[in-house]
Amino acid sequence: MLREVRQVVTGTAQEDGAGVKLVRVIGHDTVKEFDPFLMLDAFDSTSPDDYIKGFPWHPHRGIETVTYLIEGLIEHGDSLGNEGDIQNGCCQWMTAGGGIIHQEMPKPSPRMLGVQLWLNLPAKDKMTTPQYRDIRAHDVPRVSETGTTVGVLSGRYKETEGPVSGDFVKTLFLDIDIEAGQTFSLDTDPEDNLFVYIVSGEGYFDEKCDDLQSEKRALLFGQGSKIVASASENGMRLLLFAGKPLHEPIAWGGPIVMNTREELNKAFKDIKAGTFIMKPNN
Repeated sequence: MLREVRQVVTGTAQEDGAGVKLVRVIGHDTVKEFDPFLMLDAFDSTSPDDYIKGFPWHPHRGIETVTYLIEGLIEHGDSLGNEGDIQNGCCQWMTAGGGIIHQEMPKPSPRMLGVQLWLNLPAKDKMTTPQYRDIRAHDVPRVSETGTTVGVLSGRYKETEGPVSGDFVKTLFLDIDIEAGQTFSLDTDPEDNLFVYIVSGEGYFDEKCDDLQSEKRALLFGQGSKIVASASENGMRLLLFAGKPLHEPIAWGGPIVMNTREELNKAFKDIKAGTFIMKPNN
């Protein structure tokens, strides 16, 4: 059965960190519908003034953050001792688990284009040991087909495995570039919640091609076992995310996402007490 578009979200322009301009595509208002995906921030700018102040040191607990940079440069560091950069085509997959502090500082670039996804952790894994994965551009397999190129960042596309699959929530994350007038189709797990974010271009997600969807919006799909995307004459590039919903309560306070208010309060008490950070040998 073909998945149909269930909800279209354009998000809101916001400033986060020390003054980074971005679009919060999904967030607090959409957590139930997009479960297990909590938040998607999108950024696209040719002006360093929009992002140069970055995201100085801040804590996370109870989630995974996935930063995918199509173009640009972001330097980062964390309380595990990891440091480095995210460049064109690279992805930072960070499991905050029981507690991590990190910073992300974009550097001036001709264009800063990418997204950050927040992926919820199941209740049983909220306090897991933090870990970090540095996925370089050459680690991401690119599958070239007639009229389409598919980058596999997480999960499996046909016979191609991505560099990760999701240790706690099995996640399919694809970067799909469809040439003008071409069609892409994908068989999907009917139990997965699935949405796409159109990075550029426009296209159709129905067999009749009568409902044109434009760039810079997220489309949440209903139940089904297949998705179809057809690019217009302008072509279309989209990011596809799929994972099974957790159906668990959410207590969300800034960079902390737990299941109960008590757990959330404890996280902030730990920050004040200096006991928030979890070490790998804990």
